[in-house]
Amino acid sequence: MPKIVECVPNFSEGRDLAIIKQITDEIEAVQGVQLLDVDPGESTNRTVVTFIGAPEPVKEAAFRAVKKAAELIDMRHHHGEHARFGATDVLPFVPVAGVTMEECADYARETGKRIGEELGLPVYLYEYAASTPERQNLATVRAGEYEGLAKKLSDPAWAPDFGPAEFNARSGAIAVGAREFLIAYNINLNTTDRRYANEIAYELRERGRWKRVGNISPFYYKGDVVYFEEGKFPDGNSDFVAGSFEELAEYYRKQYGGDLYKRYESIGLDVNNLIGRPVYKDGLFTHVKAIGWVVEDYNCAQISMNLTNFRITSPHAVLEAARTLAAERGIVITGSEIVGVVPFDAMLEAGKFYLRKMQKSTGIPVRDIIETAVQAMGLRDVAEFDIDKKVIGMPEQDGALAGKTVSGFVDEVSRDTPAPGGGSIAALAGSLGAALASMVANLSIGKGEYDAQYEDICELAEQAQKVKDELVRAIDADTEAFNEVIDAMRMPKDTKEQQQIRAQAMQEGYKSAARVPLRTAELCKEALELCLRAASLGNQAVMSDAGVGALMANAGVKGAIYNVRINLPHTKDEQFIAEMRATLDDLLREADTLCDAVQNEVEDHLD
Repeated sequence: MPKIVECVPNFSEGRDLAIIKQITDEIEAVQGVQLLDVDPGESTNRTVVTFIGAPEPVKEAAFRAVKKAAELIDMRHHHGEHARFGATDVLPFVPVAGVTMEECADYARETGKRIGEELGLPVYLYEYAASTPERQNLATVRAGEYEGLAKKLSDPAWAPDFGPAEFNARSGAIAVGAREFLIAYNINLNTTDRRYANEIAYELRERGRWKRVGNISPFYYKGDVVYFEEGKFPDGNSDFVAGSFEELAEYYRKQYGGDLYKRYESIGLDVNNLIGRPVYKDGLFTHVKAIGWVVEDYNCAQISMNLTNFRITSPHAVLEAARTLAAERGIVITGSEIVGVVPFDAMLEAGKFYLRKMQKSTGIPVRDIIETAVQAMGLRDVAEFDIDKKVIGMPEQDGALAGKTVSGFVDEVSRDTPAPGGGSIAALAGSLGAALASMVANLSIGKGEYDAQYEDICELAEQAQKVKDELVRAIDADTEAFNEVIDAMRMPKDTKEQQQIRAQAMQEGYKSAARVPLRTAELCKEALELCLRAASLGNQAVMSDAGVGALMANAGVKGAIYNVRINLPHTKDEQFIAEMRATLDDLLREADTLCDAVQNEVEDHLD
């Protein structure tokens, strides 16, 4: 698996598109880097840029972008609604594929060191790259922002990790780190009152809010703040009052399973000096940072959030909680916004969540699931949401053959070339069989008589989609399977040693050429099993489709086996040939049995 790293620099310029373009040009000039997204914000005067690639090109592109931003952005004239302390405010490295978090932390340290030494900028490391636990939290590192940076740099405790401890009035400082995939997610309200956005944001965020009593319904912020007093240590989430912090912490541990000492320390409060300080109520979610603001461009207030671990706290879960909180307060959520890009897995789970809420099938094409998430979350409410540009890691069927039109594919098969041939056709037949199994399941969901089987039918449809997609990929894989043999044929054969090496390579190539259609045959058999499950549902209206699906899948099994058998003699490995033939015999027998079972089901219902 290739190593892929994401980098998401935030630049303190969101209004001058010419400046932004010059910075992104530096990124795109590095070979091996793909610019995924450029998201400028006029009100925040900040641009979030996202690019990916192998580690070395990404590090180089990151450095060049920071250098160009330092040349073009003058922080002395910068104003915006977002917290910031430098021309390039943050520079996080994010593991995407084949890369560990520790490796990304090393990339951050290496790049930060280079920025400090070559550009002379104060560099602070944060999150997984932080040099001390106190510097892990970005908000702590950036506290005081640009206006307080000169004072911060004069404090020895806040000496930068790299670069001079001197105030650079033009460029400020930069935070370089490594983190999990952060989703910048905003929820839109039908109001321009920032207090209302904060009202919901404070309920959602991990930090929580001050505990209040009295006039707290429907708007919690209108209540009276509760403070710690001598001998009175109230719980933030209930009416319980302890006589000491130790007693309160023990209650909190038993009641909520949390560490109240760490909780208050994370807020920045000294547990030994709480008298006169506000009591804190827990937020609903962990791994959520949230605040309310008003975006004049959209003429609405937003709950602006960073979701720092979407696998624990997902965007759709936060949105649904926000919808409940808003409704309780008479506020309407009109939609939401992804700033930058979003992982495919997050959108996939969101789409499935909303399909389940509607009692619709989750076993539909992937793009349909993602589109469901986009619509359900209102992601086109205030800005365009292009799935191909905004969703990172989106699986695509982009093979040369699979991407053709039906007529184009048929024409290609008919030409005087050996590929695509029977193997690709077998894969296509199997994919159609699996598709029909999914169709039967999806046309059964929603009918009252199948409501009790909803979960099982969804699972059937999902599995059919997976088999279908893998067989579609096999259409091109079969054509490519012979490449190893061709490469071996092209090897030199002038000497006896070269001839032996070439012969061994050809033998292995033919084995690979046999294994690819074998996998196709196995998948086609899985499609047959799915067709039998679909036929067993007994949906009279689509019973014939289950039968056709089985016939196609069985043809796929037999066609793929032909392609295995034609390659076997060339392997010149008797043990391999014997093992493969035994496997093929079993496959044929099982496939015929399954196909017969489906046809019997169909005939029984059609008579």
